[in-house]
Amino acid sequence: MQAIISEESIERANVLFWGQMLAMEMERIPWTADDEGAHRCIGKEHLVGRCGLSGQWNGSIEVRLSGNLARAATAAMLMLPAETVDPADMLDAVREITNMIAGAVKSALPRPCLMTIPEARIEDDDFCVIPRTPDTMNVFLRHDAGEMLVQVREKLQNSEAMSAGYALETQKSPGATQGSSSP
Repeated sequence: MQAIISEESIERANVLFWGQMLAMEMERIPWTADDEGAHRCIGKEHLVGRCGLSGQWNGSIEVRLSGNLARAATAAMLMLPAETVDPADMLDAVREITNMIAGAVKSALPRPCLMTIPEARIEDDDFCVIPRTPDTMNVFLRHDAGEMLVQVREKLQNSEAMSAGYALETQKSPGATQGSSSP
């Protein structure tokens, strides 16, 4: 990644948001040296929030939450019992969570930087990624209710991608969707 965004800054933004806004403790799941080349997955039926960024820095931020974590976060946001939360509420909550986290990451990027309105959807398949590529940083966090992934992807110019000598793909496990998405 060309921008100065670290895994620690993504972790701090998440811990601050989840703790202050939802009174939920999140902890980072670190990648270790042994994880180099390995992949980690968010399971089936997770929720995805995504927004694009453009300006001096171009790319996207995706936030993927396990279904149980999305339900718990939605219940906390709406101050409802978890069993009363419906999928539409969960999608709205994931859009808001994405907006808050992406906004915190955006504040560390060079100006000007515009952010799109977050989109959200339910993903039926596993989603697997490797720790990092020249254009992408993946940070996993966990809560008792489930795991989440924050993926920051910089849109590299073709010459930058070629000079990195890397095909912009990530590993894919059987039955999983690929960890790269277009910004």
